[in-house]
Amino acid sequence: MAEIVRMPRLSDTMTEGTVAKWHKKVGDTISEGDLLAEIETDKATMEFESFQEGVLLHIGVEESATALVDCILAILGEKGEDVKALIEADATPAAEEVKEEKPAAAPVQEAKVEDSKAAPVPTPTLATKSTDGRTKASPLAKRLAEEKGVDITKIAGSGDGGRVVKRDIDNYQAPAASSVAYEERYTEEPVSQMRKVIARRLSESKFTAPHFYLSISIDMDNAMAARKAINALPDTKVSFNDLIVKASAMALREHPTVNSSWRGDVIRRNQHVNVGIAVAVEDGLLVPVVRYTDTKSLSEISAEVKGFAQGAKDKKLQPADWEGSTFTISNLGMFGIEEFTAIINTPDACILAVGGIQQVPVVKDGLVVPGNIMKLSLSCDHRVVDGASGAAFLNTLKTYLENPVTMLK
Repeated sequence: MAEIVRMPRLSDTMTEGTVAKWHKKVGDTISEGDLLAEIETDKATMEFESFQEGVLLHIGVEESATALVDCILAILGEKGEDVKALIEADATPAAEEVKEEKPAAAPVQEAKVEDSKAAPVPTPTLATKSTDGRTKASPLAKRLAEEKGVDITKIAGSGDGGRVVKRDIDNYQAPAASSVAYEERYTEEPVSQMRKVIARRLSESKFTAPHFYLSISIDMDNAMAARKAINALPDTKVSFNDLIVKASAMALREHPTVNSSWRGDVIRRNQHVNVGIAVAVEDGLLVPVVRYTDTKSLSEISAEVKGFAQGAKDKKLQPADWEGSTFTISNLGMFGIEEFTAIINTPDACILAVGGIQQVPVVKDGLVVPGNIMKLSLSCDHRVVDGASGAAFLNTLKTYLENPVTMLK
C-alpha cells in the first residue's frame, strides 16, 4: 500500500524546506535508510534518509522547489500502484514552487514500469521553434530570460526537442557588448531559507525586546603578550576571540543576571554558561554554541570554535549545534570594524559585539604612549538586564582581559 513521505521538520525554526538534490528517481526501489534527498533548511543543507521501503512512485517537490513542512515530499508503494487518489485526498497545503522547473499544474509524476533506467543527459541544441514560429521554452525559462534581458532565441536548449529550460538560462553567457551604454541595471535573487529566518528572528528581537547599549574600551597589551606566550607552546594556537569567549564565560558566572533570558511570565536565570559564537556563512549567519564554556580551557574552546566554523561553511552543522545558547558573541574585528552594536539573539538577554584592536595614543603614568585598545559593546534586553547589571558585567570582563593570568584561577 502506498505511503506518503512528508517534508520533514529538520530544525526548531524550520517552516519550509527546499529540495537541493534528489538522490533517487521515480521507479527506483527504496530501502529503509537509503538517502532520498538533500534538503535545504533555514540553517543548513541536510541529508534526508527514508524511513520506509518500496518503489518511488511520485516526487512531490522537484529539485530547487520549496515546500511547507508536512507537504508531500514523495510517495512510496508497490510497483505500478496508482497514487492519484492518494494525492487528491491529501489535505496538506501544496508546495510553494518558487523555483519550479515545471508549470504549477504539472501532471502527477508516476513510475514508468517499462523504463527503470535514468534518461541520458540531453545535449544542448539550438533553440527550436514550434509550428506557430515561437521558440520552445518552459514558462520558468521564459520568465528568467525576460528578467535577465536575454534573447531566448539565441540560447541553445537542452530539453526535449531543443526546449529551453531553466539550466540553459542559468548557464548562458551573453556575448560581450561592443560599446558601453548608460542604463539602469540590477539583478534579483530569491531569498534563501536561512535569510528568511534571519530576517524574521532579528525583526522579532529588535521590535520586541527593548534594546539598550553599553560600551567599554579594553587595554589589550597584556592579552596580546599572553596570547603570544600561549601560542609559543607546541601544538597550541588560540585567537583573541578565544580569549574573549573564555573571559566572557567567567564573567557570566559572576553575573547571572546577564546570563538570563526573557520567557514571558518568568525570567530564566541560567546556572550553566553556553556561549553562542556568530559565524558568517554564504547565505547569512549561524550561531553554534560552545556548551559549559566556563568549564573549558582556552585550547578546548579554540578547537571547538574552529570545528564549528568549518562545519558552518561546509553546511555540516546539526540543529543541536546551534540550540541552547545563554549568551552570544559577535566579532567583526577581523573585518576591520572598530566598534558596532548587535541585535540580541533571542531568547538570550544580551549579545556582545567585539571590534578590532586599534593602536592609538593612550595615557599611562602621566605619559602619552602607544596603546592597543579594543572596544566592546553590550546589547541588553531591558526587560531582564538593567544598566548597572550590564556595566558590572563589562567591568568584570575588562578585568579578565586586561589581566589574563586571572583567568587561570
